[in-house]
Amino acid sequence: MRDDEKFEIVRALDQLPHVAGSSFATVWFRMNRNRNPTKEEFRSKVVEYFKAACDALETFPDTDEFISIKRYIRHRAVREIDDITAGHNREIEKRYKRYLDYG
Repeated sequence: MRDDEKFEIVRALDQLPHVAGSSFATVWFRMNRNRNPTKEEFRSKVVEYFKAACDALETFPDTDEFISIKRYIRHRAVREIDDITAGHNREIEKRYKRYLDYG
């Protein structure tokens, strides 16, 4: 697969962890009046919402044209989840701190 064929998916997967995952997690904690979730709780909730957002990417058809992009999406999603869980996604860590400071 050429880079230009996956450009938009790469951009989406760069943004989904913090735009969908972290934003939705923040709303969840606010609505549940939890102003001090642990990092692990926050990361876990981010992963939950990130996975839900990734489900939309599974709607590409199971045809020969889409096999490589779907394989890339699955591999990249696993990598993102590992990074979030391990605390290596700087944007998620920044949003966690911001939530604690301004919740």
